[in-house]
Amino acid sequence: MTTARPDITIAAIHGKAPRIHSSAFIAPGCRIIGDVEIGPDVSIWYNCVIRADVNRVVIGARSNVQDGTVIHCDSPKPHRPEGYATLIGEDVLIGHMAMIHGCTLEDGAFVGLGAIVMDGSHIEAEGMLAAGAQLTGKRIGARQLWIGRPAKYLRDLDEAALAGNRAGVASYVENGRAHAQALGLALGLAAGLAHD
Repeated sequence: MTTARPDITIAAIHGKAPRIHSSAFIAPGCRIIGDVEIGPDVSIWYNCVIRADVNRVVIGARSNVQDGTVIHCDSPKPHRPEGYATLIGEDVLIGHMAMIHGCTLEDGAFVGLGAIVMDGSHIEAEGMLAAGAQLTGKRIGARQLWIGRPAKYLRDLDEAALAGNRAGVASYVENGRAHAQALGLALGLAAGLAHD
């Protein structure tokens, strides 16, 4: 399988190909491999890698994956036969250069710049992992802010912070459209890779 755009790689492996909604923005330099599902109005920014060769990756509507981020999943093991898929909900913000691996990010979650989310970790709805933090198999509660390496609870997020995150999601949807236009790209992908 090849794409109609030479500046990105979209490839099947083990008989499973990425499924990318026609309204998604995929920036130049991205590599999207295997059992990946990308929903409506998602933006995947420059030079991201999303590799679902040993499990699946799902990215829900309006979420954004910012420049240089790497997303992978965890393979099945004898003690954990299902492995860990990477499940990213709707309206999720993932900052530049984040590492997302075998975890769950519920709707409205926020992962800061350069943060690491490890196997089995879970960020509940509108929970936030601060820039540079590392979450190792723990669960961030809804609307909580965690910081540090290893990450620890700091405080609950107030309405102003949550409103700012929501505004960021909307801004990235619009910015993805603007970048597609500036680059002369149609949203989505040709050659039968995009779906509605």
